Amino acid sequence: MHIVICIKQVPDSAQIRVHPVTNTIMRQGVPTIINPYDLFALEEALKLRDVHGGEVTVLTMGPPMAEDSLRKALGYGADRAVLLTDRYFA
Repeated sequence: MHIVICIKQVPDSAQIRVHPVTNTIMRQGVPTIINPYDLFALEEALKLRDVHGGEVTVLTMGPPMAEDSLRKALGYGADRAVLLTDRYFA
């Protein structure tokens, strides 16, 4: 079995700041984390792999710094990681 989990970096909600005029999230200076729901999916995929065998791949699309999230996912036990990045994706 080969399970692919899509993960995304999101701003750490504990440190989000909102612009007072535009009411938009000010991302500069706010650390990113793996979306917690994506971590739940990764955890379940790892459990399935442990029971049935196979491989777990994590996939994300984003800037080169998204590699940090992929490295964390590998640390949790994913077998492979794929980063799709291109300035045209922005």
